[in-house]
Amino acid sequence: MSGPSVAVFGATSAIAEQVARRFAARGARLFLVARDSARLERIAADLAIRGAASVHTHAADFDDAAALGPMLEAMGRSVGVPEIALVAFGTLGDQTAIARDVDAVGRVLTTNFVSPARLITALVERMEPEGRGLVAVLTSVAGERGRASNYVYGSAKAGLSTFLEGLRHRLAGSGLQVLDIRPGPVDTPMTRELGLGGPLLASAERVAADIERAIDRRRSLLYTPWFWRWIMLGIRTLPEPIFHRLQL
Repeated sequence: MSGPSVAVFGATSAIAEQVARRFAARGARLFLVARDSARLERIAADLAIRGAASVHTHAADFDDAAALGPMLEAMGRSVGVPEIALVAFGTLGDQTAIARDVDAVGRVLTTNFVSPARLITALVERMEPEGRGLVAVLTSVAGERGRASNYVYGSAKAGLSTFLEGLRHRLAGSGLQVLDIRPGPVDTPMTRELGLGGPLLASAERVAADIERAIDRRRSLLYTPWFWRWIMLGIRTLPEPIFHRLQL
């Protein structure tokens, strides 16, 4: 028998690709969506070699509301109603430039909040009647307190976490679980240009392992790596006069 049916939205992101690899090794039936069709096909071929029972791809721009219907129709033809849906797309951007560009603010908020919220709503509409399954969504520890270095991105992720919290409340007892995944900085192409490093920078492989474990355990909230739960607790509770003296 094949493994679970898994839909991955933002499948070319480093974290999503690593999660897909882990489920491919379990014989999953995979449906992958991203904008870059050529890279999608390369990832699909790799996942088939790694043991996936089937891999189907669909190229789409998540910010295009008109693309949502065809995307979900393709999902239905490929894997039906998935048992697991991973929503893993987003963009970080340059906060300094974004802060001076009204249109850029709108784009960051759309890609990181409006587009995933729209997709999640449509997924839940299909998955809730099944009375089972899990929707896992990448948010970020950046959403826990507004910081000068990324407050536009952070505010979008905060909004998405609140959206997931309310959705989880509505779905309580339905059998459909909602998982909010809050990674700290991860070594991916999106963060590499920021010059991040040191012991707090996690690998995509480590984060993917944590995500797989949280999905299997039907968790509702995951900080990955684990220590970010306590780091963010400290940051949230700092008095504002002290917080303003820090370069965060």
